[in-house]
Amino acid sequence: MANTYEKERQLQDGIGSRVEHDLPGVEVLAVELSNPDRFVVYVDHPEGVDHALCVRVTDTLRVYLREYTIDVSSPGTERPLRKPQHFAAALGRKVSLRTREPLDGRSKFKGELEDVRDDALTLAIDGAHVEIPYETIVRGNLIDER
Repeated sequence: MANTYEKERQLQDGIGSRVEHDLPGVEVLAVELSNPDRFVVYVDHPEGVDHALCVRVTDTLRVYLREYTIDVSSPGTERPLRKPQHFAAALGRKVSLRTREPLDGRSKFKGELEDVRDDALTLAIDGAHVEIPYETIVRGNLIDER
């Protein structure tokens, strides 16, 4: 049986393809399982995310309603970061990350996003520079600094 993060990636692939094809301009930022039969889809659109857009996304995902309860949300202030381009847009900002397996004894990281490359990113954490390959990241979010 797939673990939570593998299931989220599978859902992300299917949901992202369907929504982005059926609703031009909508980007699926992340899909997160809140429990085994409920997930949250974080979407963004150049003109913003309103209730009507969330309804359209839900309608596009009707096939999933047989198995899941679906919540559709805007990215909010702690915007999900999953793809290299998401991280590139957050360069210089504080982020929190979780990795699938521990790197140097830890799997949770908070720091300033210092560098973004094709295969990895670098966080500045307490004066240290920590390189984290994208393939190990299962969750990433901006940290709201307000």
